[in-house]
Amino acid sequence: KMSVPDYMQCAEDHQTLLVVVQPIGIVPEESFFRIYKRISAVSQVNMRDSQRVLYIRYRHHYPPENNEWGDFQTHRKVVGLITITDCSSAKDWPQTFEKFHLQKEMYGSTLYDSRLFVFGLQGEIAEQPRTDVAFYPSYDECETVEKRIEDFIESLFIVLESKRLDRATDKSGDKIPLLCVPFEKKDFVGLDTDSRHYKKRCQGRMRKHVGDLCLQAGMLQDSLVHYHMAVELLRSVNDFLWLGAALEGLCSASVIYHYPGGTGGKVGSRRAQGGSLSAEAGNRHRPGAQEVLIDPGALTSNGINADTSAEIGRAKNCLSPEDIIDKYKEAISYYGKYKNAGVIELEACVKAVRVLAIQKRSMEASEFLQNAVYINLRQLSEEEKIQRYSILSELYERIGFHRKSAFFKRIAAMQCAAPSIPEPGWRACYKLLLETLPGYSLSLDPKDFSKGTHRGWAAVQMRLLHELVYASRRMGNPALCVRHLSFLLQTMLDFLSDQEKKDVTQSLESYTAKCPGTMEFITLPDGLKLPPVPFTKLPIVRSVKLLNLPTSLRPHKMKSLLGQNVSTKSPFIYSPIIAHSRGEERNKKIDFQWVQGDVCEVQLMVYNPMPFELRVENM
Repeated sequence: KMSVPDYMQCAEDHQTLLVVVQPIGIVPEESFFRIYKRISAVSQVNMRDSQRVLYIRYRHHYPPENNEWGDFQTHRKVVGLITITDCSSAKDWPQTFEKFHLQKEMYGSTLYDSRLFVFGLQGEIAEQPRTDVAFYPSYDECETVEKRIEDFIESLFIVLESKRLDRATDKSGDKIPLLCVPFEKKDFVGLDTDSRHYKKRCQGRMRKHVGDLCLQAGMLQDSLVHYHMAVELLRSVNDFLWLGAALEGLCSASVIYHYPGGTGGKVGSRRAQGGSLSAEAGNRHRPGAQEVLIDPGALTSNGINADTSAEIGRAKNCLSPEDIIDKYKEAISYYGKYKNAGVIELEACVKAVRVLAIQKRSMEASEFLQNAVYINLRQLSEEEKIQRYSILSELYERIGFHRKSAFFKRIAAMQCAAPSIPEPGWRACYKLLLETLPGYSLSLDPKDFSKGTHRGWAAVQMRLLHELVYASRRMGNPALCVRHLSFLLQTMLDFLSDQEKKDVTQSLESYTAKCPGTMEFITLPDGLKLPPVPFTKLPIVRSVKLLNLPTSLRPHKMKSLLGQNVSTKSPFIYSPIIAHSRGEERNKKIDFQWVQGDVCEVQLMVYNPMPFELRVENM
């Protein structure tokens, strides 16, 4: 069964052709990814003869068992293979070419076409013109890579078109084959292939498949027609798994129609045009456009129709934004009946959430996400768990559920340090924990906690601070431990029990013995600055009183030496010793008199909030 979910899937991925790019033999990683980046930039190509656009999804790693679900949803099928190899001498060439053939066999029957890019080989072998192999002297001298990829995509298009036309034309005499997913094959042994029920099932599944091919070939309205017909056929024979797929096909095509910018949330529009529809088609949601059903026979061969009546029909076939979500719900409920379709169900949930996020329907999105959380897949590796929880966190963030997002990010952080990982990633754990702070209304600046009421759940915040301390210790950074513990003590004091106060101070004491606390900023590797934490609450100052000097030491005011005849309001300065008694200064007088150089006293009333005595060792 398909075991590896793609959490980044979006509805518009259904119109893409899947191309895998892989190295053969030993290729330096940096060189491989330099070429991969250039190849994957060619992600949409306008077909010359028709006004259609082909969209390509590139992967440098794709599990072969996922490829077996290619009949169920064609965007899961690897149709193109591009291999990259280092080959510097002619004697290595036969072996290199043999490896290319072995690589092709791995994806076997699903490939439409493949290419081999050879770097480093010059001479007569490299000069023979070939369609499936391109030779380049080095990774720096390969200007034509993009042009080669465009030609390759044109050849994929030709194969796709022939398959689409072949499947779409109904040869009434021929038996339509039954398309299957891998786990169904054993169930269909010995079925009566002549029954009406079986024939309808074959027809329904093939219709759905043709819908997929039309969507990939850039014929949006044709695909909608085929999906609608498939839904009716499959519903009549209760073929639930494939009915779910036909409904999801309707959703995907309708999402592509309504949201030409895509739903993946990547910066910049992923798609310049919406399939074979113009970009402004997305704005033509006239209320009257819901009346007429399009006749499948009226479609022109390339799916382009300048006649606006087709526009009206097209809107009828296309689901409304509300219907898209209802159909996703229905499809997911069908997928849920099959435990082997867990990945399909999970990905459908994620796709629906991305659509709901654009529609700003957060509560409904959260229901889909909640469902996604509970879908059981096989035993996941720790890395897969980290990825799963990080994506859930990102999706919750996108729909504005900040605390829920923080919750899943925190689980991802804990997974980074799972005991089963040979090299626990404490740095990654610490970094993820820091990212959860805003979701829990927590900052690391004590000033934010000095005023007004406390924001957020203190119990959760304390737990998080303890986890930061622990991660800091495991990273071998005692200064960070001291800073986080000091912060915990200063800002959460009102919420700590007596026992917790003792525990935190004991920990702090043992850390500061190794690494005393400072009043400097601590700068983290990613540039975040942690401000110092002054203990303004240990002890808490209740009152401050300035004490008078003993009577014998108090200063006395002298009579003015100049006599009373000089007006104190005079603008002229006769002598430097005139006592100026300006108005504002008179108000600032404090009712005590201290003398510079004498020992003076202040009386502080302090309160110790701790369940033990505080020793002040250094004033």
